[in-house]
Amino acid sequence: MHSTPAGLDPIETASRDEITALQTQRLRHTLEHVYANVAHYRQAFDAAGVHPSDFKTLADLSKFPFTVKQDLRNNYPFGMFAVPRTQLARVHASSGTTGKPTVVGYTLNDINHWADLVARSIRAAGGRAGDLVHVSYGYGLFTGGLGAHYGAERLGCTVIPMSGGQTEKQVQLIQDFQPRIIMVTPSYMQVLLEEFVRQGIDPRDTSLEVGIFGAEPWTEAMRAEIEAQAGIDAVDIYGLSEVMGPGVASECVETKDGPVIWEDHFYPEIIDPVTGEVLPDGQEGELVFTSLTKEAFPIIRYRTRDLTRLLPPTSRAFRRMGKIVGRSDDMLIIRGVNVFPTQIEEIVLKQGQLTPLYQVVVSREGKLDEVEVLSELQPQHAHLSADEVAGIAQHVQSRIKTLVGISTRVQVLAPGAIERTQTGKARRVVDKRPKG
Repeated sequence: MHSTPAGLDPIETASRDEITALQTQRLRHTLEHVYANVAHYRQAFDAAGVHPSDFKTLADLSKFPFTVKQDLRNNYPFGMFAVPRTQLARVHASSGTTGKPTVVGYTLNDINHWADLVARSIRAAGGRAGDLVHVSYGYGLFTGGLGAHYGAERLGCTVIPMSGGQTEKQVQLIQDFQPRIIMVTPSYMQVLLEEFVRQGIDPRDTSLEVGIFGAEPWTEAMRAEIEAQAGIDAVDIYGLSEVMGPGVASECVETKDGPVIWEDHFYPEIIDPVTGEVLPDGQEGELVFTSLTKEAFPIIRYRTRDLTRLLPPTSRAFRRMGKIVGRSDDMLIIRGVNVFPTQIEEIVLKQGQLTPLYQVVVSREGKLDEVEVLSELQPQHAHLSADEVAGIAQHVQSRIKTLVGISTRVQVLAPGAIERTQTGKARRVVDKRPKG
């Protein structure tokens, strides 16, 4: 391979042919590995009438069945592992808000690959050896904290393992320790920025230069807002526990044009969420991942439910993913209209008098869905008259009607009225409609 810019892995600047050859070789091995060692995959492949030997080119992957979250729950806790339990170096689990958590496992090799990929991601975001990195992702069973931690150490950074919560203490340590980089959910970053302001500190005067934000979808409008408020580069990192954790894809600070998928370790597809048909690059659909190098918990054609599209390479040799527009299971259907919370977020963020925090509350009155959007005033606009506040609410309401196509009731509340997240992920939607 040709020489590469300092610090990049050679594969990050490889030709498409080299990448395809590596993916094909690794994918063949992975299909053989799961067929031999995971009963679920052996049964699923047999039921679909496919065998690893049917895989000759990358296009052949479409013959193999999807894996969905329910498959992982059905095999709880260790049924999807492809190595004996004694070879696991670590187990993580998803938060499990509905039913049993999703359990994932790693061999030492898997942990090493993960650390390498998060290090690669931090480097893409502008991080370098010697940087001080403040990690505010949750530690514990959630993959965010330890994933970020090991990657930062692998790059040669100094890590502050803060975890989530204790907002006042976070601000104090950022002031005292002077980190250059923060790794955190975008919604919790907004909470931290509020706390800086509450303490009389201008967030633009802190030592922070780079924010690496992930674990929830966020919009370009939110990026612009955070960058302006904090005076930092806000960079998107993508991952999910079932595929690895943070670091499946990450943006490059020089382009900020969507996370680069580390295609040497994860093979992406975009499918039609209804038919399952593979869509061409550039078309919007559901993101599906197959792991290429995982030993303990390889995953075949995992349906992420995230809606996005695959974009051509720019700053690296790998393809990028567009901003996530929503989730195929998060999508609200309001009176027949598909609505994503991020669409409403874009509109709220364009209102200078409102904070970026909002909630969409859906209820059903008789036969019809009712949508209430809760927003709140910035503290410096708390003095506005009732008529002025009603005017803002009316404007947001009409923008939602025009751009999203649904009627809503918008409430503009006092500063601080919307619940703050201490755990990291914001609760954007409250669906009160009867189930079933």
